[in-house]
Amino acid sequence: MNGKQQDCKPCPEGRIRNESGRCVMPEVTFAGFILSLNTTALYHLGELSHPETSEKIIDLEMVKHVIDTITLLRDKTNGNLDKEENELIANVLFDLKLRYVNASKKSV
Repeated sequence: MNGKQQDCKPCPEGRIRNESGRCVMPEVTFAGFILSLNTTALYHLGELSHPETSEKIIDLEMVKHVIDTITLLRDKTNGNLDKEENELIANVLFDLKLRYVNASKKSV
């Protein structure tokens, strides 16, 4: 990048600079999609705050929905994922289920 491109304003939320300095959406990948769902679940577990209000919420029904969505994706893509993608889904599901159970116990 030339000096002029480095001095320009930051990209809008969710966008990154490409080689020519333009703000573009990042490449869509399976791993990125799963990690996005994971971030959504962490938000609904109250582990991440709202970016504008800093408010933390807990919505276990939404967390369960995200876990069910990732499970559906795992089942529907069975045999079509590479080793790293399979490991990512397994690790994300394990972690989210554990966090969900712990949060459920606290809410009782």
